[in-house]
Amino acid sequence: MKAVVSVFLLLPSLFVSLFGDSGLEDKIRIQNMKVVEAAAGELGKDLPKRVDPFTKLVAVEAEGEKLVYVFEIDAGGKSDESIVKEGRERMKRNVTAGICSTSQRFLKSGIVISYRYVSAATGKSLFEFSVDKKECDTLR
Repeated sequence: MKAVVSVFLLLPSLFVSLFGDSGLEDKIRIQNMKVVEAAAGELGKDLPKRVDPFTKLVAVEAEGEKLVYVFEIDAGGKSDESIVKEGRERMKRNVTAGICSTSQRFLKSGIVISYRYVSAATGKSLFEFSVDKKECDTLR
């Protein structure tokens, strides 16, 4: 999988050398969408997967140039509102730092990584946050 993704991430520079700058942004966008789709397919093969006692990764989806990890949170008796209030900012801070250190190639190519959390109890969306290259640059 790493070799496949690495090849896809090198393609934007290949486009520049073959086609010049004309329409380069569109070509890179299309290539990023293909990379995201391939990554979602590959990463989603072994799901669901338990992350911790409260969280399970249930899907990886491609949404254009955005790779979306979908997590289900089972916090026992806590309400959805309580989970959002207590967890969103803390999780965003910790996850953003992790994404910025492990997904640099995706981010440098213009791909956005998004984490979406849903309630195991109600199936409702709790919160979502996205990380792009600019956000990682502000952490340095």
